[in-house]
Amino acid sequence: MIHPDMAMPNNLRIDEEKYKSILKYIRLNVTEKYDFPQEIVQIDGITIATLGNFSASTGKPKSKKTFNVSAIVASALSGKEVLKYKANLPECKNKILYIDTEQSKCHCHKVLHRILSLAGMPTDQENDRIEFFVLREYTPDQRRDIIRWALHEETNIGLVVIDGIRDLIHDINSPSESLDIINELMRWSSYYELHIHTVLHLNKGDDNTRGHVGTELNNKAETVLQISKNMENGNISEVRAMHIRDKEFTPFAFEIGKDSLPHLVSDYQFKMNKRDKLTSYVDMTEQQHRSALEITFQNGPVVGYQALLDALKKGYDSIGYARGRNTLVNLCKFLLQHEAILKDGRGYSFNEKFNI
Repeated sequence: MIHPDMAMPNNLRIDEEKYKSILKYIRLNVTEKYDFPQEIVQIDGITIATLGNFSASTGKPKSKKTFNVSAIVASALSGKEVLKYKANLPECKNKILYIDTEQSKCHCHKVLHRILSLAGMPTDQENDRIEFFVLREYTPDQRRDIIRWALHEETNIGLVVIDGIRDLIHDINSPSESLDIINELMRWSSYYELHIHTVLHLNKGDDNTRGHVGTELNNKAETVLQISKNMENGNISEVRAMHIRDKEFTPFAFEIGKDSLPHLVSDYQFKMNKRDKLTSYVDMTEQQHRSALEITFQNGPVVGYQALLDALKKGYDSIGYARGRNTLVNLCKFLLQHEAILKDGRGYSFNEKFNI
């Protein structure tokens, strides 16, 4: 057995007294109950943001990421559903801190105006529930210091938006810097009991988040939303979950209206992009199966096996999974085994409560 003194690392940054003072805070006790973090943002009843955690919106340039974030903030301000977002900040934490690291004051003013318009609030008077900081002129270190001071000084903040996490570090491909900033997000969100939503670009050549910071973000974030342009109509942007701790929500789309505000596109048929195209139905997510089955049974139960195969072909074609009869037969067996499809005599119906 190694003596404790010999096992102690020589670069330990806390002394014994300090260690004992924080031990009660960091030790988990099986006999105690711990409250689940408060849910503050949902999509169709599915939680995408809780207090004490952080999330992100990501997408390629001009995919309208900031429009998407504006809808989240507008819902948090108003308590109303905006696009598909329904936010509910607690009364003691109903303020929002919005940090923009890229745009000029003129363009940031447009974003603030858009948020207030979406929230149904006056745009000709100040709103004391939202603080909007423009940090374009500062260095990465100065930006982080300003955010630290703001979190320390401002009270009742429940939601922080950082539009441009990349601008809080010098090198997006530095593993150490990337880990430091993600640890900072975790520390801020946990210590101040708030939620942080940040924005990061995707690589131009693929659908991966940029640099080491993107990798860390994917690993640690509660939810990562991907916003992408519709390939046929550049005015429409699609929103889906790239990563999510809760079950996946049904993707949705919005377009920019003549009022320069985002509006939900109703009855939008979401198609899988190249990144999502799968080689096997076994690898599909529950939400991907659900989207296909909703089309399969859009007219209600199906009578007859061949009619079921035809309907399945139509449903799975709609999400980009076009396959022949042999694969459809195996897919049908798979869905029946997992009770996504229920058989009653010659009839087949969709079990919305299935779980794959």
